[in-house]
Order: sequence, then C-alpha cells, then structure tokens
Amino acid sequence: MGVGPWEGRWPAGDQWDPDLLEHGDRRNVVDAYRYWRHDAIVADLDTRRHDFHVAVENWGHDFNIGSVIRTANAMGARAFHIVGRRRWNRRGAMVTDRYQHEHHHPDAASLAAWARLEGLTLIGVDNLPGSVPIETFDLPRRCVLVFGQEGPGLSEPMRGECAAVLHIEQFGSTRSINAGAAAAIAMHAWVRRHVFDQQV
Repeated sequence: MGVGPWEGRWPAGDQWDPDLLEHGDRRNVVDAYRYWRHDAIVADLDTRRHDFHVAVENWGHDFNIGSVIRTANAMGARAFHIVGRRRWNRRGAMVTDRYQHEHHHPDAASLAAWARLEGLTLIGVDNLPGSVPIETFDLPRRCVLVFGQEGPGLSEPMRGECAAVLHIEQFGSTRSINAGAAAAIAMHAWVRRHVFDQQV
C-alpha cells in the first residue's frame, strides 16, 4: 500500500511533506492526499466535512468503536464523540481517527447538553421496541448519530436523550447486525439523504 519517493522535481506548495516526498507515503489516504502533511490534510477536510457527527458509548472497551470511527472518516463526519471511558480501542480505526476531531463526554447528559448548544439533534440507532425504520425516517441535516456498544446497545440514559431511535430493517434470522456495520449503514443513509438527494 502507498507510493514510493516522488519522481522528478518536487511540487511547490505548503501542503507537501518533504520527508514523504523523499521517502514515499505508505499512509492509508486517498491519492489526492499523497505526500501531503498531516495538518494540511485535516485543514482541507475541515473545509468540506458534512453536518453530522457520530457518537459512540464506550463502557466496555468495544473493539467495534474503531470500525465506526473509520467509517465516520470515510463518510466525512464533522467529528466523533466518545461517551463514557476516555480511552477506547483504536485498532480498528487504522489511524483514520488522526484526521478527525475527537470529543469526549463523561455521560449521555453531557453529550446532550453539548448538542443543544450546537443546535444538533441526537438520533439513536438501535433495534429497540418503539424504534422506527431508518429507511423511512427523514434524518435531520444537523444531527449526532449515536451508537451503543456491541451487545447492550444504547444505554437507558442515552435513549432518554435521543429525539428518536432508529433501527435498520432486517429480513433474516439474526436478531441484530454488527455494531460497526449498523453504523456504516446509518451514516450512508445520512449521506444519501443530504448529499446525493441535493444533486438530483
């Protein structure tokens, strides 16, 4: 994965990293960001991030959190939020968290208070009694998609803070799908509603 040293005359511009130009770029970044400095990539992403945030409850050091954050990066989330334990399992993120803005909240109430100040709506994603299908729900543009940990799902306090709890329709025998997969589906639902629908 990656590319070797830059061939030919080096390009001009502050975004280029001399060390990467000289030795090659093995990072997990799209081709447009090859050889760019890390801070230059973050700054460029900041000009075009989407209006949704992602929050994950972290009570049991769930390894799926990294996968959720990696997808948040891929879908252009504004930022990600860790609720509960500050330390989380970063392995699944594959370093993509370094290109995102991370926020920590000790509990559901503090996340909700922050969201109100920012004018964001908390939307839970979990297949709970009373939840509504994400496929037919009009996701708000400015929102925080909130995910629980694998197994227990959203905590009771978090459910109480969410304006709505959505589930993903399933048609097989399993009761639930992997938390990382569910998060990816939910984020892509937001992208389809607020990015692609605006282009047609």
